[in-house]
Amino acid sequence: MLQFILKRLGYGLLVILGVMLVVFFIFHALPGDPVEVCAGKHPSKEERELLNKEFGFDKPLLVQFFLYLNDFSPLSFHENTPENQKKYRFQKLLSLGSSAFVIKFPYLRQSCRTNRQVAEQLLENLEGTLWLSLSAITLATVLGIFLGLVAALKKGTFTDNFIVTSSVVGFSTPSFVMAILISIIFGYYLADITGLPIRGHFLELKDNGERVFRIKYLILPTITLALRPLAIIIQLTRSAMIEVLSQDYIRTARAKGLPKWRIVGKHALRNALNPVITAVSGWFAALMTGAFFVEYLFNLKGLGYVTIEAVDYRDFPIVIGATVVIAIIFVLINIIVDIIYALTDPRIRLS
Repeated sequence: MLQFILKRLGYGLLVILGVMLVVFFIFHALPGDPVEVCAGKHPSKEERELLNKEFGFDKPLLVQFFLYLNDFSPLSFHENTPENQKKYRFQKLLSLGSSAFVIKFPYLRQSCRTNRQVAEQLLENLEGTLWLSLSAITLATVLGIFLGLVAALKKGTFTDNFIVTSSVVGFSTPSFVMAILISIIFGYYLADITGLPIRGHFLELKDNGERVFRIKYLILPTITLALRPLAIIIQLTRSAMIEVLSQDYIRTARAKGLPKWRIVGKHALRNALNPVITAVSGWFAALMTGAFFVEYLFNLKGLGYVTIEAVDYRDFPIVIGATVVIAIIFVLINIIVDIIYALTDPRIRLS
């Protein structure tokens, strides 16, 4: 089991490195002097020297990438100076002349635009994305299982065809298109009836430090983000239920005269939920990474909103840092799911 976990962690590390490599080189392939992107047109000599020292813009691109890896890695080499100790907050493991082999929290550098720590900015906005993703996947799971169950029990009827057709339309429509339609219909034309605003953040911090959770600002983006996983969960639940309901043990339960609700709820549904659980875990990771345009359109201050804003300003430390954080979240969720499957099904470990 330990070997299985280490192998999955190794694959995950390769994915994170690959994502980091691609984003780093794509962003640096954009035209223009990166120093001018960060400091504006005609930076002073002092500003240029500071940025070259922080980001290594005066070095070859491959060297810049390895310097970023060294900053990001929890185990790394740095000059053992008071300035670096304050900057990286490391613990020295081994002295190597003027340098040291250290352990530290991954350093994502500073924003070019705000001069704040990238990690601080991302952590501040991660909560908004987390709340949005959790609410969307919860809505999609509960409603998807219910509608999929109804469609399976009403197989071949108008109800079944309507649910399946609606799910296909929901999955086929891009989230940003659905976001525009939902915001216009329910947040503008029907605003007097629904009372739901189009734009606004659902987490508000007052001057006295009190946090206010305004749920009405979360409803429309939650519905928008939930539509695609909802469609998948409906179809998976329907297909799995139809297959399970045709099994011999279900026919035996019917022959014994068990109530229909008990056959469906206790015997059929629990055995049909395995593919649904797989979809839910995968979609939760996807929602964490796919909420970008939904957050931007609804003006929610989440990880996606900050990343799109950073792309607009070409604030590459924020862009690379956000991409790395998202990749880590995605990899960790998939590793946890793999471990759960390995614990419940030994055949996965053997394969």
